[in-house]
Amino acid sequence: SRIQKFDSNNEFITKWGSYGLSDGQFDYPCGIAVDSSGNVYVADTSIHRIQKFTSSGVFITKWGSYGSGNGQFDWAIGIAVDSSGNVYVADTNNSRIQKFDSNNEFITKWGSEGEGNGQFDWAVGITVDAIGNVYVMDSDNNRIQKFTSSGEFITKWGSEGEGDGQFSWPCGIDCFPRPF
Repeated sequence: SRIQKFDSNNEFITKWGSYGLSDGQFDYPCGIAVDSSGNVYVADTSIHRIQKFTSSGVFITKWGSYGSGNGQFDWAIGIAVDSSGNVYVADTNNSRIQKFDSNNEFITKWGSEGEGNGQFDWAVGITVDAIGNVYVMDSDNNRIQKFTSSGEFITKWGSEGEGDGQFSWPCGIDCFPRPF
């Protein structure tokens, strides 16, 4: 129930957080993302919220609650930030992705439960590439799905297995170069 920060030489810099429900506390923090200003976003999974901090761990804001409405989450696990400061959240048990602007205001959502294009079964990992495409680890479907920044399906790849291009419950994903 904490965040630890290290430099590029793996030297410890600082830490913040503890178990709890208050600002700056966590219950099962899973996803973490950093914006172009160095602010840190944490998917506080069991509390169904997103918390935002400065790069040194000072609490800035939070949003979200339990539910299936816009801006609500049921196990927010993955989180990513694009070059415009938009925040994408893998809202896992609601089988969708939610997009927020840099002021935490809801913009759009996409996805539903299933195996079809744009559907998810336990979406957990999420990242954004340098041109704004969104990639989602669709874990129980053992695949990666690619979308535009507005949620239009582009393509998918992967299947269950141990061979090349196959996955067994994939969780994390990232892109290089970074979007900022």
